[in-house]
Amino acid sequence: MKMTVKSSESLVQGKSLKRSETNMSMVRYSHKELNEKFGEKQDAEIQRLLAKGTVPDDQLDLSDIPEITDWSNAVRQNQFYRPVKQQTSIRLDADVLAWFKAQGKGYQTRMNEILRDAMLKELKNHQ
Repeated sequence: MKMTVKSSESLVQGKSLKRSETNMSMVRYSHKELNEKFGEKQDAEIQRLLAKGTVPDDQLDLSDIPEITDWSNAVRQNQFYRPVKQQTSIRLDADVLAWFKAQGKGYQTRMNEILRDAMLKELKNHQ
């Protein structure tokens, strides 16, 4: 079973990009080079894992994992929620914008966080 590089990978002018572990400079490989360089090693690893097979769920040994029965302190986190961003134009006082920019990179994200906090506080007060 020969693995091939998917066309959905990051490509620059038909070449896939990979960082070198030694100097962190960009190294470029073509699809052919990637398949030659990494294909056989990956194929061998896949074959080794497939040869082991899989264990059906009912045969898994879960005796060393404690069962959770009390969910009263469970907290659901919205770690996968990502609000939709919308580009807009806004007029700000020059000193306000300068203050945000002086804090460094990510000032637009900080502006959004401050506005979101104000919005949530306002929504909470009106419930």
